[in-house]
Amino acid sequence: MNRTTLPLGAIGANCYILTDDATRQACVIDPAVMCREIEQALAGYELRYILLTHGHFDHIFGVNGLRALFPNVKVAIHEADERCLTDPNYNLAGDAELPEECRHITADIILHGGERLPFADTEFEVIHTPGHSSGSVCYLDRKNRAVYTGDTLFCLTVGRTDFVDGDFDQLMSSLQKLLPLEDETAVFPGHNRASTIGFEKKRNRYLRKMS
Repeated sequence: MNRTTLPLGAIGANCYILTDDATRQACVIDPAVMCREIEQALAGYELRYILLTHGHFDHIFGVNGLRALFPNVKVAIHEADERCLTDPNYNLAGDAELPEECRHITADIILHGGERLPFADTEFEVIHTPGHSSGSVCYLDRKNRAVYTGDTLFCLTVGRTDFVDGDFDQLMSSLQKLLPLEDETAVFPGHNRASTIGFEKKRNRYLRKMS
């Protein structure tokens, strides 16, 4: 499994591009904006999924650009954040003048939590982790010891809960779902640098209280 990390957009949201050379399949997690770097990373691969960790604008505005290149791709988002795909009050874009390609995004897979999405020789387990938004999820790849946490868990901190639909108590409960993961599990967050579950248990003041 190959992984390319691209910090994109004005807020530097991490877009993860996963490719498998054996099957020539690809998956994109949180395409913040469509750009040449994404297109180049996907050259020669079949894009199977666009997996959204949540529906805030800085994680979703590349969806329609990717769909134009890969019309058979399946876009996945949790049911509680589906409204973010068309409502700027929930995706936090507000009154900004949005390009047409950033409007009316649609999903093909509506998640509820607990799903297992097969990809190449592994699968993504969907963990519903509300708090940053009510439909936030993490995608766990147990085989490769990796979890993509969006804006739920960052290196040394956690996601904000002061946005519409945020809830600090929910976020604290959601973090407890990540504690049982192996310490070696790599954490790939929605912003900034990667970490591990073990490091966060020791150094992250929110997880340290729970460990």
